[in-house]
Amino acid sequence: MPEAFPNTTKAAPLRVIIVNILLKFGIVIFLLSACADKPTAQPAQSANQAIAVTYLTAESVMMPAGLETIAQTIGAKEIEIRPRISGIILKRLYREGTAIDAGQTLFQIDPEPFQHALAEAKATMREQQVRVLRAETEENRQRQLLADNFVSQRAYDIARADLAAAEAGLQAATARVRQAELNLSYTTVKAPFSGVTGHAHFSEGSLVSANSTVLTTLVQPSPIWAQFSFSNNELALVGGRLTESNVHSVIMILPDGSEYQQPGAINFAASQIDTQLGTQQLRATFDNTEHRVLPGQFIRIRITAGAMRPVFLVPQSAILTSEFGRYVYLISTDNTVMQRHVSVGNWLGVHWEILDGLTAGDKVIIDNIIKLAPGKAVAPQSQQAAPATQTNPPQEKP
Repeated sequence: MPEAFPNTTKAAPLRVIIVNILLKFGIVIFLLSACADKPTAQPAQSANQAIAVTYLTAESVMMPAGLETIAQTIGAKEIEIRPRISGIILKRLYREGTAIDAGQTLFQIDPEPFQHALAEAKATMREQQVRVLRAETEENRQRQLLADNFVSQRAYDIARADLAAAEAGLQAATARVRQAELNLSYTTVKAPFSGVTGHAHFSEGSLVSANSTVLTTLVQPSPIWAQFSFSNNELALVGGRLTESNVHSVIMILPDGSEYQQPGAINFAASQIDTQLGTQQLRATFDNTEHRVLPGQFIRIRITAGAMRPVFLVPQSAILTSEFGRYVYLISTDNTVMQRHVSVGNWLGVHWEILDGLTAGDKVIIDNIIKLAPGKAVAPQSQQAAPATQTNPPQEKP
């Protein structure tokens, strides 16, 4: 007969194996859940951590008002070289784009027609000299005859008039000779001053017209001039019209952002406001012996003028802009961030003038700006304020 109950001794090991598997599976799930719960506490901890920042203690410095604008450079002398007579160009005697000396020959125009004209004028002058000599002889003879009562007064007057006419003809002939000599000298086109030449507009064999054809250009690059202007509102910031006497300094800022090594000076200030543009026209001069600045370049001009005034100098990177204007972040007494709107002036090297919005002793945050917001806790570290003599350091070239 078959057994009524199964053998329990054989089933016991199977149950033990199943229980062991379940226990191991539970331990694994517990460990995984513990690992998953552990990182969730870290963000909450870092969210309340203070941000390390560096601050600059605001200190006012006395500086004159400054203005900055776009300018364009021009040569101290810029002329167009034109022929003073018409003719055929025989030679170009200079290298285009090079420096030349005053009096150096640039072009040679065919001189032969002018040589012939000079020879003809000289022949006419000699002929007129003979007529004067003959008229003088006749006038002397008529004077003696008149003294001896051999001729009438009328005959002597005619002789004297002929002499005057001959002398006048000689003067005209002499003037024609001088003009012919001058025209012959114009066949050699010379540089009126030392400078740098431009490209030649005409080659050998070209026919040029007197006073209308432009042969080339000549520029004197040193000193270099910069032309610029300021509006009525800008002039009001420095106390009104600018002159050579009330402008303290003139600085040229090159296109790469660096400052030109030579200081400038105002050499022209318009005495009235341009009625069409509403600006005062000005011009500054700079030494340019190394020819670093070329005529026609667009640069920036920064001037200081007017009375001294207190301003705060803050790094440009610490000043932010919003739809309500510019502002800075300050450190409050409880080491949290506060926002303050400011009124700015001009750039001075890497600094910006703060005209309004700061008071002496304010702690202006100058780094980690992107991480900050009003109310954030910070761990401040002080940075010594830059001396006033170092507010305009030269910028490095990019």
